Amino acid sequence: MEIIKSKNDGVEGLRPVGRLDTSTSPLLKEALDEAFRSSESVMLDFSEVAYVSSAALRVLLIGEKSAKAMQKTLTLTNVSSDVMEVFEITGFSGILNISN
Repeated sequence: MEIIKSKNDGVEGLRPVGRLDTSTSPLLKEALDEAFRSSESVMLDFSEVAYVSSAALRVLLIGEKSAKAMQKTLTLTNVSSDVMEVFEITGFSGILNISN
């Protein structure tokens, strides 16, 4: 998995490419931690994420809680229908800020 980074008007953009699973979730956590150190807002572009595991869900939950604790925002965009179904089944669609 690769994470493509960008920054625009104080918003840190992260675009993971590939599967978010047990082996790649630590990379996402590290990228989120780094992004929150330098930005008030993080935008996760999920356009190239086809699969999320429970490990990825954990990282997203930690990211959302960290953002709130720091009074920052984490937004997911371009979530595929397959990944959105996982978010809906697990209840994460009500926890995460998802904008499509």
